[in-house]
Parts: sequence; C-alpha cells; structure tokens
Amino acid sequence: MDHELSTPEGLLLRPWQDDDAEVVHEAFSNPDMSRQVAVPITDLGTARAWVARTTTGWSTGRGFSWAVTRADGAVVGSVSVSSIDRRHEEGWVSYWTLPAARGRGVAAAATRAAAWWAFTEGGLHRLELGHRANNPASCRVALAAGFVVEGVERAKLLYDGVRFDVERHARLATDPWPSPA
Repeated sequence: MDHELSTPEGLLLRPWQDDDAEVVHEAFSNPDMSRQVAVPITDLGTARAWVARTTTGWSTGRGFSWAVTRADGAVVGSVSVSSIDRRHEEGWVSYWTLPAARGRGVAAAATRAAAWWAFTEGGLHRLELGHRANNPASCRVALAAGFVVEGVERAKLLYDGVRFDVERHARLATDPWPSPA
C-alpha cells in the first residue's frame, strides 16, 4: 500500500510525522478546532501524542491519516479515514485545514484523494462523514468531494452546553467521481 497520495491540484498527502507537532498545536489552538478532539491539544506534548495516535492506524488497519501539504512541503491540513469496519467495508472521513488554507479547495481535494485511496487500496465500499449543520464550509467540502447528503442527526453534539445538529453525508465506491475544482 502506498501511503503518499498526490492530487491534481498539486497537494501531497503523506502520513503524519513527529516533527508535525507544531502545526497540529497551531491548528487546535483555534477555539473552533479545540473541541473537535476527544483529548484537548494544549501544548506540544499533547500535539505529539495526537500525531502518535494518528500513525498507529496504519499498522493496525483501523484508520489512515494523512498530513496535507503544499508543493513546498508545508502542512496545511489533515484528512483521515478512520473507524474502519471491515465486515461492512465502511469508514469515517474527517478533515481540517489551517485558517490560511480555507476556502481554497484544499480540504475537498484531500478528501477526494483519501476517498479514492479508501476505495481502490483500502478495500472499502462506503465512506461517511458528518459536520455541524451550522457549518456550511464543511458541507461545501463534502459535496465537492462527491459525498451525498443522507440526513440530519438532531442534537447529536454537545459543546459548551449547546446542542448541535449534524448533517450526515456518504459516498459509495460506485458513485460518480466529481471533477477537481
């Protein structure tokens, strides 16, 4: 299995490395991002632990996570296929980008590449993802990556005492491929 992927947009997806901890810490310092992880990333030590957790999936086959980099090697985001269910050939997709990379098609390109890999190399047939219903940017990423809206999970998430609906999307290996932006 090849762990590096390139996109038509010139991005490279590669497994996370120990020296990526600084960019992970930077990403999760953003208040919107800080609540997206089960274990808060508050310093370089917790960022290194996050990187270590993301890399174990490659050896166990339970999850695959890539650092998304520009042509110059700078990390601008992340995309993962996790919660792999081999019995049903499905997985869960998640993505994020640094603020400077948002609105440039980075997350959509990375998600298309990860989905292609999951279907052709990873042995999966169905991928799912979800985003807060009040996050139209994440919805645009999902749609641009070829994920179809399947419904809303009401009051699924709880952040700071407030409940949020989650819009669920899915993509099948047999779905048509979207064109790069």
